[in-house]
Amino acid sequence: MCGIVAGVAQRNVVPILIEGLKRLEYRGYDSAGLAVINQQQIFRKRELGKVKGLEALIANDPVDGRLGIAHTRWATHGKPSTRNAHPHISMDKVAVVHNGIIENHQQLRSALQQQGYQFTSETDTEVIVHKIAEHLQSTGSLLSAVQATIAGLHGAYALGVVYTDEPDTLIACRRGSPLVIGVGIGEYFIASDIAALLPVTQRFIFLKEGDVALLKIDTLEIYDQNGQRVERPITESQLKADAVDKGQYRHYMLKEIYEQAWAVSETLEGRFIDNRLQETSFGHNAPEVFDQIKSVLILACGTSYHAGLVARYWFEELARVPCSIEVASEFRYRNPVVAPDTLVVTISQSGETADTLAALLEAKRLGVRHSLVVCNAPESSLVRESDLVLMTRAGPEIGVASTKAFTTQLVALLMLVMAVGRRFGLSAELETQIVSELFSLPGNIEKTLQLDSAIETLSQRFADKDNALFLGRGTHYPIAMEGALKLKEISYIHAEAYPAGELKHGPLALIDSEMPVVTVAPNNSLLEKLKSNIQEVSARGGQLIVFMDEALADSDDENVWIEKMPSVNEIVSPIIYTIPLQLLSYHVAVLKGTDVDQPRNLAKSVTVE
Repeated sequence: MCGIVAGVAQRNVVPILIEGLKRLEYRGYDSAGLAVINQQQIFRKRELGKVKGLEALIANDPVDGRLGIAHTRWATHGKPSTRNAHPHISMDKVAVVHNGIIENHQQLRSALQQQGYQFTSETDTEVIVHKIAEHLQSTGSLLSAVQATIAGLHGAYALGVVYTDEPDTLIACRRGSPLVIGVGIGEYFIASDIAALLPVTQRFIFLKEGDVALLKIDTLEIYDQNGQRVERPITESQLKADAVDKGQYRHYMLKEIYEQAWAVSETLEGRFIDNRLQETSFGHNAPEVFDQIKSVLILACGTSYHAGLVARYWFEELARVPCSIEVASEFRYRNPVVAPDTLVVTISQSGETADTLAALLEAKRLGVRHSLVVCNAPESSLVRESDLVLMTRAGPEIGVASTKAFTTQLVALLMLVMAVGRRFGLSAELETQIVSELFSLPGNIEKTLQLDSAIETLSQRFADKDNALFLGRGTHYPIAMEGALKLKEISYIHAEAYPAGELKHGPLALIDSEMPVVTVAPNNSLLEKLKSNIQEVSARGGQLIVFMDEALADSDDENVWIEKMPSVNEIVSPIIYTIPLQLLSYHVAVLKGTDVDQPRNLAKSVTVE
């Protein structure tokens, strides 16, 4: 996984490449590099670590060129090192940047070594650049050599390729990994994400699966997976360059936490007429699809999986719709049985999560007729592969630890529960109540964010801790799971979540005065049982932090710290109660001195298996 930026222009592209890499650094950040062609020579700079290291290297030893490729890496094949950093070069003539995984790289490497090609890295990418060099000996152009090379690649890739003998040509291609073309005035660029190119253009072409593009200053040619010349539409982005800036905030994550009221409002906007959800928000044929389904299967990974777990409760409790959920990375390997009249729902912030995309394709292979994606990226692979779509409209999310993407996913899923539930057990009265609660969310989110300073103080309790437990019941067990994930992702504290009723079945053995236990306690039908679980922890000296409805928050137990939450309806409470857990993980990470936005070993968009 990584970020690619490249360009061909009438000006020096190096500053554009560096700025683009900075904007893509959330995708991967163990090394960075670029290569430019100048006077028919390749000039390459690579540096271990973050993009600022590469920037400093170039400041001390400048390079420039009007054609260049750049890359920020998150290691898959070969440890993080300068020699494994991209771009990779063959014969001092061809340079390549690559996102994805080449599954048959070992066989290709062996064959190339027998032909005398010297490998200088441990990466799968290096076989690509050597294969292109090999094909250049028998083909008349870089385009033909790239097309011949990718025909023999198994796996996923997005590529940017340059060649000294064609110093005005950039080749781009994609299969299984995202790649977009930025259209300028007398210049073209490519990138893994439009965010990288917003400073230079707002006009984009989204390459389709299998596309190969030839870019020159005044020429753009696109060929489909069959080698046929095709046209792809230009899309005008509404995003501005400062949409991915931190603004007044210290970290992207904090900015994105505070953007949640706005993001939820955007997700709701235009999807209701006279307070009634419009089913066509999911697609023009959504009503007909919803009429045909008998059950729902949710496929997702990570934070999106937790959103799906909440939705399962909603589907079955509110709408009486049979619903199951699977970790996408496991689904296609266990020979699942899925009824054709199941609605397969995938959830992904980026729409490029490789495991989720593969699971959707497997479900289709098994005969499932209907699919829907909840996504934040309108031109992504999952959107293109799905019959129905509901965009979350969260805006760019740069912090690796997902925040506003998660809460908007929950809002979108609750809307889906309403739409599907009309065919099952969801009454008009209950639907009216849900709509009212949805529209009250932005105000309640703003009220919850007022707890920020109190939670910052509370975070001191974790300063010397290495472990934590999170407890919840019902729809709030997945919220506890999400809280534990956030804490471990960015503070590196080992954190686990349990249904509170499971304490006595094992986890209670871990409780002592050194184990903070975080509990979400909304005012719902399970509250009294949850209070009993809290007493089990307190009786054993556990240090409890309880986020509880303000109307009920009261305790004289010295082991219990209660943080008062706004009183909200049980249905939407999971959306509200996730916010203090986000703030807690953020402040603990700041206290621990970790890299909040770019935690070690993680990347934002998991575009490889």
